[in-house]
Amino acid sequence: MEKDCCKRVKIRDESEKKKLLNRLKKAEGQIRGIQRMVEEDAYCPDILLQVSAVNSALNSFNKELLKEHVKSCVVNDLKQGDEQSIDELVFVLQKLMK
Repeated sequence: MEKDCCKRVKIRDESEKKKLLNRLKKAEGQIRGIQRMVEEDAYCPDILLQVSAVNSALNSFNKELLKEHVKSCVVNDLKQGDEQSIDELVFVLQKLMK
Protein backbone atom coordinates (compact mmCIF):
# COMPACT_ATOMS: atom_id res chain seq x y z
CA MET A 1 0.00 0.00 0.00
CA GLU A 2 1.39 3.35 -0.99
CA LYS A 3 0.36 6.75 0.27
CA ASP A 4 0.37 9.58 -2.25
CA CYS A 5 -0.41 13.05 -0.89
CA CYS A 6 -3.74 12.55 0.82
CA LYS A 7 -4.87 9.55 -1.25
CA ARG A 8 -4.28 5.92 -0.53
CA VAL A 9 -3.69 3.63 -3.46
CA LYS A 10 -3.35 -0.11 -3.92
CA ILE A 11 -0.95 -1.42 -6.52
CA ARG A 12 -2.48 -4.65 -7.80
CA ASP A 13 -0.61 -7.40 -9.58
CA GLU A 14 -1.85 -8.34 -13.04
CA SER A 15 -3.68 -11.50 -11.95
CA GLU A 16 -5.65 -9.63 -9.28
CA LYS A 17 -6.53 -6.86 -11.74
CA LYS A 18 -7.60 -9.39 -14.37
CA LYS A 19 -9.80 -11.27 -11.90
CA LEU A 20 -11.51 -8.09 -10.69
CA LEU A 21 -11.93 -6.61 -14.17
CA ASN A 22 -13.43 -9.84 -15.49
CA ARG A 23 -16.06 -9.75 -12.75
CA LEU A 24 -16.89 -6.12 -13.55
CA LYS A 25 -17.08 -6.80 -17.29
CA LYS A 26 -19.51 -9.64 -16.61
CA ALA A 27 -21.77 -7.32 -14.61
CA GLU A 28 -21.44 -4.62 -17.28
CA GLY A 29 -22.55 -7.06 -19.96
CA GLN A 30 -25.51 -8.14 -17.87
CA ILE A 31 -26.54 -4.51 -17.36
CA ARG A 32 -26.39 -3.89 -21.11
CA GLY A 33 -28.60 -6.95 -21.52
CA ILE A 34 -31.11 -5.51 -19.07
CA GLN A 35 -31.13 -2.23 -20.98
CA ARG A 36 -31.95 -4.14 -24.17
CA MET A 37 -34.69 -6.04 -22.37
CA VAL A 38 -36.31 -2.76 -21.28
CA GLU A 39 -35.97 -1.31 -24.78
CA GLU A 40 -37.58 -4.46 -26.21
CA ASP A 41 -40.41 -4.45 -23.64
CA ALA A 42 -39.40 -7.72 -21.99
CA TYR A 43 -41.63 -9.24 -19.34
CA CYS A 44 -41.04 -7.72 -15.87
CA PRO A 45 -40.12 -10.96 -14.02
CA ASP A 46 -37.56 -11.77 -16.72
CA ILE A 47 -35.91 -8.38 -16.19
CA LEU A 48 -36.01 -8.78 -12.41
CA LEU A 49 -34.23 -12.13 -12.67
CA GLN A 50 -31.49 -10.51 -14.72
CA VAL A 51 -31.18 -7.70 -12.17
CA SER A 52 -30.75 -10.38 -9.51
CA ALA A 53 -27.92 -11.89 -11.59
CA VAL A 54 -26.21 -8.48 -11.76
CA ASN A 55 -26.51 -8.07 -8.00
CA SER A 56 -24.94 -11.50 -7.57
CA ALA A 57 -22.08 -10.61 -9.94
CA LEU A 58 -21.40 -7.38 -8.04
CA ASN A 59 -21.54 -9.21 -4.71
CA SER A 60 -18.94 -11.66 -6.04
CA PHE A 61 -16.78 -8.70 -7.06
CA ASN A 62 -17.16 -7.17 -3.59
CA LYS A 63 -16.21 -10.43 -1.87
CA GLU A 64 -13.08 -10.81 -4.00
CA LEU A 65 -12.03 -7.20 -3.51
CA LEU A 66 -12.73 -7.36 0.24
CA LYS A 67 -10.68 -10.56 0.56
CA GLU A 68 -7.73 -8.98 -1.22
CA HIS A 69 -8.06 -5.79 0.82
CA VAL A 70 -7.97 -7.63 4.14
CA LYS A 71 -5.12 -9.93 3.10
CA SER A 72 -2.95 -7.08 1.84
CA CYS A 73 -3.87 -3.54 2.90
CA VAL A 74 -5.29 -4.28 6.34
CA VAL A 75 -2.59 -6.81 7.24
CA ASN A 76 0.20 -4.48 6.07
CA ASP A 77 -1.21 -1.53 8.00
CA LEU A 78 -1.55 -3.58 11.18
CA LYS A 79 2.03 -4.82 10.85
CA GLN A 80 3.11 -1.17 10.70
CA GLY A 81 1.06 -0.33 13.79
CA ASP A 82 -1.58 1.61 11.84
CA GLU A 83 -5.02 0.61 13.10
CA GLN A 84 -6.89 3.12 10.94
CA SER A 85 -7.62 0.32 8.46
CA ILE A 86 -9.77 -1.45 11.06
CA ASP A 87 -12.07 1.57 11.46
CA GLU A 88 -12.15 1.98 7.70
CA LEU A 89 -13.00 -1.71 7.22
CA VAL A 90 -15.82 -1.56 9.79
CA PHE A 91 -17.24 1.52 8.04
CA VAL A 92 -17.12 -0.19 4.63
CA LEU A 93 -18.70 -3.40 5.97
CA GLN A 94 -21.53 -1.39 7.50
CA LYS A 95 -22.18 0.22 4.09
CA LEU A 96 -22.03 -3.15 2.31
CA MET A 97 -24.49 -4.74 4.73
CA LYS A 98 -27.28 -2.19 4.33
